[in-house]
Amino acid sequence: MIRKRSRLASLLVLVLTLAPGCARLLAPPRQPIAEDARQALALVAQRWSEFSDIRTLADLDVERDRDRQRLRSVLLAKAPDSVRFEALSPMGQPFLIATMHDGTLVAYNAATNEAMVGPATADTTAKLLSLPFEPHDLVGVLAGRPAPLPDVRVAEVMPADADGPSLVVVNNVHQQRIWMDFVTGIVRQIEITGGLYEVRVTYDRGPQGDLQGFRFSAPRARIGGHVAYRDPIVDGGVDSDRFQMTPPETAKIQRLR
Repeated sequence: MIRKRSRLASLLVLVLTLAPGCARLLAPPRQPIAEDARQALALVAQRWSEFSDIRTLADLDVERDRDRQRLRSVLLAKAPDSVRFEALSPMGQPFLIATMHDGTLVAYNAATNEAMVGPATADTTAKLLSLPFEPHDLVGVLAGRPAPLPDVRVAEVMPADADGPSLVVVNNVHQQRIWMDFVTGIVRQIEITGGLYEVRVTYDRGPQGDLQGFRFSAPRARIGGHVAYRDPIVDGGVDSDRFQMTPPETAKIQRLR
């Protein structure tokens, strides 16, 4: 069934809804990195450094167990770590806004005049949005260009499977497996494991590799869905002011820690 747009947390989960699973990753010892893996890491880093911003209308279709939510929204993301999400009413007006910027997460529901404010960390985004990502990781997912992991301990190019060749990267918290074109650096699919979650994102791309949306699944959390971009504009310039938001003085504010 389609859930009513009534609860702040329920709506915010539609930003990406990559729900926490139960994966835990123990930090491995550092291992020598082969030349092919070094080149792949450099390509991932180059693609990330070339990205500036993205803005798009997005149709979200998310299913958790037997619950299904559909919503049209506006998504904006700007490197390295700014995100804005606007849920739109049938008339096209934003009724719910969430931002992550300068280390702060703010969410405001105009329908109920309620807001949540806290630090933009993996812990608070997991509590509020079911998005256990640091802001720069979320920007990378939305942009189709994974943010490079810091403190890499293991990196290895894996032989092609049914989805093609991939790069596995492990640091002290996360593991990324990135299915990509090792010449262009275009990412087709990414699997992220570690901390609170395990999720796979598969990108929809046009003939020239242009990003058109993505599908995601988190089997342990029994959740999955599709985010379809509509006329996305990449590197068109998004002013940083778009990611700053202050709830009205009359709003009931809950502080997150």
